[in-house]
This record gives sequence, structure tokens and C-alpha cells, in this order.
Amino acid sequence: MDAFLTLAEELHFGRTAERLRLSQARVSQTIKKLERRIGAPLFDRTSRRVALTPLGAGLHAELEPLVRRLDALVERTVAAARGVDGVLRVGFLGAGAGELTPSIMEIFRSRHPGCEIQMREVHFADPLGPLRDGEVDVLLTRLPVEEPDLTVGPVVLAEPRVLAVPAGHPFARRAKVSLEDLARVTVFGVSGPAPAYWWDFHVPRETPSGRPVPRGQDVTTFQELLALIAAGQGVSPVAASVSRYYARPDVAFVPLDDAPDTEVAVVWRTAGATARTHAFARAAADAVESNGRPARY
Repeated sequence: MDAFLTLAEELHFGRTAERLRLSQARVSQTIKKLERRIGAPLFDRTSRRVALTPLGAGLHAELEPLVRRLDALVERTVAAARGVDGVLRVGFLGAGAGELTPSIMEIFRSRHPGCEIQMREVHFADPLGPLRDGEVDVLLTRLPVEEPDLTVGPVVLAEPRVLAVPAGHPFARRAKVSLEDLARVTVFGVSGPAPAYWWDFHVPRETPSGRPVPRGQDVTTFQELLALIAAGQGVSPVAASVSRYYARPDVAFVPLDDAPDTEVAVVWRTAGATARTHAFARAAADAVESNGRPARY
């Protein structure tokens, strides 16, 4: 399948052969053998171009993520056998663990100098997708996370929430607002596979008294959310730290005094846990305790 996937990406027999360190004839033979097995062409070939057939495109769409997950599984198995040394891919949502993030990284690196940390941002439209797909090994994300295949580790941050509103909005002049006030404004939905309960916790569908909260357009990234708020398209509850990390003159942040705190925790795939994963969770818990508060699981 390597020949098929590489040719589907390169759409050039010469470059595919170079990447796989095979002859062009060997690549062509391999593809023809696969096509005979399937019973139909997977590529349209001319003297000028190579293109996937509809059948080939469908096979590629199904096969590529499966192979990527298999490669990630093999990599995790090798990592478990080798211990902590290697590469740890850390995903983070928004500002991650905020001001605690450098402390977590410093503690982990001091204990495991042979392990390289690679960080990647995830978006709230699909906060758990990169973790499930094996693109990251561990994730710093907002709770709640209630998934049977994921483990929620130490809670590293808890903070109050505020309401992000356009700078000229009447709420911007108030000292505080309440969840009941959300019935008078428009909030945003989310475009993507984020768990419904996750988004509904952060942006509720109704007030505590049961009044519906009007929803406007869907958003996919945090920067898009702030841009739409600044343009007067709606408002949104956010973590209080957003006012520091994402401050902008056209958005005001008003305390949302009766909303529950929002928390950030370390999350990983239960079946994909490795020595590196557990080492990172321990570093996160110790960073919390060194900051003067007990780590909570």
C-alpha cells in the first residue's frame, strides 16, 4: 500500500520511485498488481499526467487515515519499549495551561533531557480529533471530556469565565453580567465534530431558568470567534485569561459572575498511553503543586 499512497500524493511515477527508493518499473508493477486485485483502475495515466480515478480517490480517502493510525500505533509501541526518550507531541487548546505551561515543560525537560517536545495547537471545532488520530500524544484542553477511550489526568488550571462582547455593546459598560443575560444576546455555535456536551458547557443553550439562548453562525477557530464578536455578530463566554492572552481594543470582557469555573486538564488516549505520556502527566501535577495548590485528578 506504500506505493499506492505515495503515488496518490505525488501523482508522478518518478518522484514516487525516488521516495520509495524503487525503480519506476517496480512501482508500476506494484500498482498494476493492486489494480488487478481490485478489478478496476485506480489511476488514469497519460504521457503527461497521472490522476486518481474516482475509485482510487475513494480508496485513498479511506486508506490514508487508517495507515496513519497504524503508523502511530507502531510508534507508540516502540516508544513504550524504549521508555521516555524520543519525541512527545503535546497538543494545546487556546493558551494551554496558561502561565503554568512553561513550568510543566521545564520540569519535564529537566527530568527527561532525551525526550524532545513538539507542540501543536488544536481548535475547538475538533479539540479531540488530533489526539484520537495520533497526531498528538497528550493534550492540554478544556474540560469537560467524557469519552470512554480517553483518560483525563491532572487538572492544571481552574479559572472564572467572562463574557466577550463588542467594545461598544451595552454590556461592556457593566461591572458584571449573569448567565440569565445570555437570553438577550446571540452566541455562537461550533462547526465541527466537537462533542455537543463540551460546547454546551462553554456556551449554554439555555439560561439557568430555562430561557433559550439565541445562537448565530458556527465558528471553527478562536480567532474567528473574536473577529465575529468585534464585528458585532454576537457574544461568547470565554475563560478569564483570554482577556490577557487575546486582548484587543474592539472586544471587552465582562465578568460572568454566576458561571462555573472552566478547567484545563491533561488528556490522553487510554489505549495509547506510554511512559512519556505518564511522565508528562506527572510533570504537570508537580508543576501545579509547586505553584502552591494540590494537583487534582
